[in-house]
Amino acid sequence: MGFFRIRTTVDERPGRLASLATALAGKGGNILGLSVQQDTDGTVDEFVTDIPASPEAVREALEAAGGRRVRIVPATAHELTDEPTRTLLLAARLRSTPWRLPEILGELLRADDARWVYGAMAVRPRGEDGDAGEAPELPDPTLLVVPVAPRRSIRLRRSGLPFTLTEAARAAAMVRLAQPPAEPSAAEGPVRLADGARVQVKPLTPLYREALRDLHERCSPETRRFRYFTANPTLPPRVFDRLCDRSRGLSLVAGHDGQVVALATLLFTSDPGIAELALLVEDRWQGRGLGGHLARTLLARARDLGFAEVRATFLYDNTRMRRLLSSLGATLTHTEDPGVMEARIAVGVMATASPS
Repeated sequence: MGFFRIRTTVDERPGRLASLATALAGKGGNILGLSVQQDTDGTVDEFVTDIPASPEAVREALEAAGGRRVRIVPATAHELTDEPTRTLLLAARLRSTPWRLPEILGELLRADDARWVYGAMAVRPRGEDGDAGEAPELPDPTLLVVPVAPRRSIRLRRSGLPFTLTEAARAAAMVRLAQPPAEPSAAEGPVRLADGARVQVKPLTPLYREALRDLHERCSPETRRFRYFTANPTLPPRVFDRLCDRSRGLSLVAGHDGQVVALATLLFTSDPGIAELALLVEDRWQGRGLGGHLARTLLARARDLGFAEVRATFLYDNTRMRRLLSSLGATLTHTEDPGVMEARIAVGVMATASPS
């Protein structure tokens, strides 16, 4: 018998986890720990097991059950500690010894190496270590760079198990414990746009029902089609009620001169660690930076809420949305529908701090 930490990527379909657990049981495995994480191309299921079968036999069984990129590394009894308890203890250590941030991040993610990096190395994206003029290398999934301050980051390496988006979110959350208190959130209050116009940003409440209905009527059919994939000018009452439900998401409205001129929504999904972003900006307010401000505000809130990733789906001919999401660092991919694209933004790596 031996302890192993096993990770496998699976498609987001019902029953996949049960199939993997059955495959491990078929090899005599006893599952002692389980976590579900998000990564760039699917869900990563991680098991800590006591299993008599060889790693190769376990890999073959998991692949037959639908697993992809199966990784198996030795584990120890120490890794059977309750994960939330372990994280809270590390957070307590960090509050008392913040100068040990690299060491604590290394323990949090069970990294082989964790160290400060400065200057260009701290801001260079993964996979761009070559000289100017050289083609960038492919990203190294066993390397994670966590921003701490401008031009200062912590680089973690871990052989055997690539880092996931969920782990990046955990690292960013731990970093924020070591930073000074953040400035008050700009989610509410006046906002000055680049052209000098001022708008008021507030959470959506039932008080804005009529104002939101008027916004939809003022928007052009194309703008409504870009938001809802249909030019229907009305917003069904059940949809409005859902947008106001704080247990199902967060919605912001931007107002000017007594009118609501934009709506931004962050909806929680059934996929762990993932939220969905959508924007509706009145035609005459497009191209003025309002959509970008609202999107960045909701991305920051998603990070604060512990999400690893924010996704958005948009029509292929919605060039404004495509440019906006690209500027936010999104990865854009085509869907099965040739007219629809998907954007994925890893909010866990958005940690920032004041210059130090």
